[in-house]
Amino acid sequence: MVSEVSVLYFAKGAELTGLKSETVKLPSQLTALQLWQELETRHPKLSVLREQVVLAVRQEYVALGDQLVSLHDGDEVAVIPPISGGMTEAVDSPRDLIKLTHEKLSSDAVSSSVTCPSCGAISMFIGTTRDNFEDKKVIQLEYEAYVPMAELEMKKICTSIRAKWPTVRHICIQHRLGVVPVTEASVIVGISSPHRVESLEAVRFCIDALKATVPIWKKEVYETEDAVWKQNKECLWSAGGKK
Repeated sequence: MVSEVSVLYFAKGAELTGLKSETVKLPSQLTALQLWQELETRHPKLSVLREQVVLAVRQEYVALGDQLVSLHDGDEVAVIPPISGGMTEAVDSPRDLIKLTHEKLSSDAVSSSVTCPSCGAISMFIGTTRDNFEDKKVIQLEYEAYVPMAELEMKKICTSIRAKWPTVRHICIQHRLGVVPVTEASVIVGISSPHRVESLEAVRFCIDALKATVPIWKKEVYETEDAVWKQNKECLWSAGGKK
């Protein structure tokens, strides 16, 4: 089922879309994140607001996430960028940013997403496709994931990080799916903290935990046209595979 709703845009959102409002048809039930993705599909320029926007449905705030949203004909949906003079602390509050995508990853985007005025350190890990393994020439990697469970496990990792290093501010974990050519990034982790020790330790923990518990699989494709599904040595149920 679909519902016809009014979407309102303010400030930067209105500038990016060129609209103050529009009437659109949207699925009657979807998550807040899916609702945002529907709007972003209609107006790709909105993507720059993704990490600093909330929605309001029937004049109630809804953060982008897994919260289920029910829409009815005539409902009002508002795109709420940061409020001038009144939302600085909320925007700067700790964020866990998780992304599984078939698109090319950007270290600059990850770094920007965890930048924080109160933090003096941003630590990052970037995992890339190398061109060799045991004297075999690798031409690409291919990744697939059990996406809903992978996202859940990544959220658990964020929770564990915050329990171990309470001063950590923002966490961003991005993993690419599909084909990843040689030299391109398959995974990027970025973490900010007031001092370097916490973020450095947290990044190491994060990538090790990701390889141990998150259901993402890697196929190594060789120049000889052979291919092998690899096992991470960290995997909790692996019989001692190799990275």
